[in-house]
Amino acid sequence: MQRLRGHLELALFVGLLAGCGPGQDAPGTEDGGQALTGTIEIDGSSTVFPISEAIGEEFQLAHPETRVTVGLSGTGGGFKRFCAGEIAVSDASRPITDEERASCAAAGIEFLELPVAYDGLSVVVNPVNDFLQCLTLEELRRVWEPNSSVRRWSDLRPGLPAEEINLYGPGTDSGTFDYFTEAVVGEAGASRTDYQASEDDNVLVQGVSGDPNAVGYFGYAYWFENQDRLRLVGVDGGGGCVLPSDQTIEDASYPLSRPLLIYVSRARLAEPVVSEFVRFYMENAPTLVPETGYHPLDAGQYQQNLGELPGSAGGGV
Repeated sequence: MQRLRGHLELALFVGLLAGCGPGQDAPGTEDGGQALTGTIEIDGSSTVFPISEAIGEEFQLAHPETRVTVGLSGTGGGFKRFCAGEIAVSDASRPITDEERASCAAAGIEFLELPVAYDGLSVVVNPVNDFLQCLTLEELRRVWEPNSSVRRWSDLRPGLPAEEINLYGPGTDSGTFDYFTEAVVGEAGASRTDYQASEDDNVLVQGVSGDPNAVGYFGYAYWFENQDRLRLVGVDGGGGCVLPSDQTIEDASYPLSRPLLIYVSRARLAEPVVSEFVRFYMENAPTLVPETGYHPLDAGQYQQNLGELPGSAGGGV
């Protein structure tokens, strides 16, 4: 995700650096000391990916001698690497499971769990679909449950077209898959298998936007970035049809609202580049999260997260 703002700030940074004279600190130095250096590798949820990518780009502008790489192997894939000690930060669109927690404990990996934003998991169709405006949670369950008999729109509801439904959704390593199946089907991991699956939400966007009979689900930010190619479908959780928006996600009136998180290795927080990155993440999330299409947390939650970091009151490695 290339952001014009980042390129403009990079140009500004170069200009500022060129203008630094004797006695002036270049960006990325602290108190006249050495510039912050090092590499941080992040992996995990493709839903959280746009946030961590945006934070990483801004962090590298502030600290040019650092490098931040962000992968999107899915929440489950990220936890596998995190609990193996391969990465410092894991992006997650669901809380860590008991099994994953045990895996980390067996490897001696202690961690911080830090919420970073709110998401409204979004159900989308191709824009040419002008007949489907809302789905109840029960209808979503009927579509996505294992061995579902729903094959055509008319199987779902009388009056809908007798045309086949083509389904698109996250793969089994995705936290969005786990969340959706638990919230909609009633059991994490329980899903029909005859659908186009990918841990990369950009692939799902391409599929739905190119298929008139498609319906799919993924994080709100991917609809936000592709509004001209996708159309939101409302969800009725029993109180009427609600579309995801900043307001309905914040007040949780949208039935598929959820928190997004990052997990940070306590041991890796001993590295200045990691601790400074996480601090930067929490300090800048209120500004950058809305740019990615998600809703920021209350300011107090970010302050609470900062209090967990080494050097803060109540913090520690």
